[in-house]
Order: sequence, then structure tokens, then C-alpha cells
Amino acid sequence: MDSSIPPRSLGPVTPQRAAFAEPLPLRSGRTLAAYELVYETYGTLNAARSNAILVCHALNASHHVAGWYADDPQDVGWWDNIIGPGKPVDTDRFFVIGVNNLGGCFGSTGPMSIDPQTGQPYGSTFPVVTVEDWVAAQARLADHLGIERFAAVMGGSLGGMQALSWTRQFPDRLRHALVIACAPNLSAQNIAFNEVARQAILTDPDFHAGDYLAHGLTPVRGLRVARMVGHITYLSDDAMASKFGRQLRAGRIGYSFDPEFQIESYLGYQGGKFAEYFDANTYLRITKALDYFDPAFDFDGDLSASLANARAGFLVISFTTDWRFAPERSREIVQALLRNQLDVTYGEIDAPHGHDAFLLDDPRYHALVRAYLERVHGALA
Repeated sequence: MDSSIPPRSLGPVTPQRAAFAEPLPLRSGRTLAAYELVYETYGTLNAARSNAILVCHALNASHHVAGWYADDPQDVGWWDNIIGPGKPVDTDRFFVIGVNNLGGCFGSTGPMSIDPQTGQPYGSTFPVVTVEDWVAAQARLADHLGIERFAAVMGGSLGGMQALSWTRQFPDRLRHALVIACAPNLSAQNIAFNEVARQAILTDPDFHAGDYLAHGLTPVRGLRVARMVGHITYLSDDAMASKFGRQLRAGRIGYSFDPEFQIESYLGYQGGKFAEYFDANTYLRITKALDYFDPAFDFDGDLSASLANARAGFLVISFTTDWRFAPERSREIVQALLRNQLDVTYGEIDAPHGHDAFLLDDPRYHALVRAYLERVHGALA
């Protein structure tokens, strides 16, 4: 291997595609007649087909969970630090699956896909999808792969919501759920942040009511601002202060409206990079899925009642400086599970990084995931 390429223990990986002809009824009342899911797998499925772990992604991630691509070794999976041979999610022991959710913009059927009825991109006509819809589609992918029951379903943030939903929708199809940096629903403040981000996109003159592709345009300005708003919520105040403080780019005040502070420049860079690869219609739909997720909604607000059918063992992890999905929200989940007398392990990690901590290298966090999955592996049939 080229010595300039950092060593990655999993190696090059290849996306796969599964097509589904059976219509998928959605929570909105609409139906997706046919669709495709793009996914990646790592490790080997054992003879009993009992060692599979499904990894559910958060807002701007994808099926590319670990490893890298042969034609682009710098394109490393978003959870590569935790998944691979000898890593906490050990691919020498488990068969790991990452899938791009419906409505995504990384290959699975979504707003950028061609609508077979019109021959044009779905654009604004693509339906709003929910966490429950994603889980229903993931279950069909499991059927496609011949997996009746997962050893575990895991995810952080919005991915954790999917893991939690799996325990409700298909309680007999997973043994364990790893719910990381998550909440049982969004707070009003979180919904407000999502709405500001959506309005940035919806009011961009290039949005064209969601049919910007037909005009050969992308609402870049709206996407940039949406990402900047979202990114603020992923970092803690301490992390931003430590990394940027009140540093000025030029070392002096310019008395202008150009980016002068380092944090302004950083947010602008993140927003610009995001707008280069992410789809605006997908962003709108994923943030709505976040807003809508609320297992207790149909149970008069009783989270325990909503989880009464769950059978899985649980690992729930939170991070002390995560103010988007604060530890007390994870403790709500833990208390609801305990009231149902379920097997729960809870870890609250003292970390300075905010919500993004679930993506980073924290030895205590990784050790907890490793220890839990070692127990999961030891109990496999």
C-alpha cells in the first residue's frame, strides 16, 4: 500500500445494491411502489446466521460505515474508528451491515432518484419518510440477506432512534440494541433548530419548491446555512471555546460583515463542504423524521408503555456535554426500559466534545461498547 495512505485495518470495501418490488406502505399514508437500498457489509456471516449487527446512520451519514474505497482511500467510513478487526465492533466476530436509508442521497431511492412513472427525478414528490419507515425497509433488507434475527442493532443520534424503534417494531428480530447519544423524542428547542435549517433551504431562491434539479440548480446558500445551524448543535461550548475561542483570522477587527472570527470561518467551511455533496430535499426529509420520532405519542406520552413489547437487551450511552441529546434524555429511556424489567446497561461518559462525541475516539466509550459486544458474542448460538 502507498505509504502516504494511513493504515486502515478493515481494508477496501464495495457498496452493494438490493432492489425491492413489493410496495412499502409509509406512515404518511403514501406507498413507495418499488425502491432500492444501497448497503455495505463487513466480516463474515456465520453458519447459524446469528452474528449480524445492523448499524443505523444519523442525519448526514450513509451506508459507508467502515473501511475505504479502492479508488479513493481517503474516503473512510464514518464509524471506522469503532468497526473493524479487533475494534470494539469486531468484524472478526460479527457480520456488520451499513445501509443508506430511504430518502437518502447516497444511492438508495430518494428525491434525486428517477421516478419510473415520470422519467424525471422525484424531487418535491418524494414522500416524507419516518424512522419507522426506515426500520420497515431495513427489515426487508435483512430478509434479502437471510437474517432472521440480528445479534444487535446499533446507532448514534438518529441512528439510536432507529435502534430503539427496532425493539418496538420487530421485538423478536434482534437480541440487543445499542442506543448511543440519543433521545426518546426531540425537545422543542431541537425542533426549532431543525425548522430554522429547513427555512434556510425553503427560502433559497434556487430551491424552486423542491424541483431545483429540473432547473439545473442546487440551493447551495440554503444548504450552507442549514449545515452551519446544525453543526453548532453538535459541538459543546467548551469544545468550541477550546478550538476557536475568540480568535480573529487576521489578528485584528476589520469592522466588516465578512467572516472575522475563526469560528465563523470554520462554520462557513463546513457549510460549503456539506452543500457540495448533500441533497436539500433529503435534508428536509431527514430533519422531519427526527421531529416526528416519538414512540410515546400513541401511548398518551407513556414511554414505558410504548416499549412494553421490547425483548432486547440494551446498552444506552450518553455524553455529559451533549446538550442536543442530553444525558437526562438517555436516562428517560433507561427508566422506561427498567419499568419493563428489561436488561439495561447504562454508561454516561464524561467527554468535552458535545453531541459529536459518539463519533470520536474516547477510550472509555469504546471500552464500554467492546465489553458489551464481547458479552453479546459469547452468548451467540
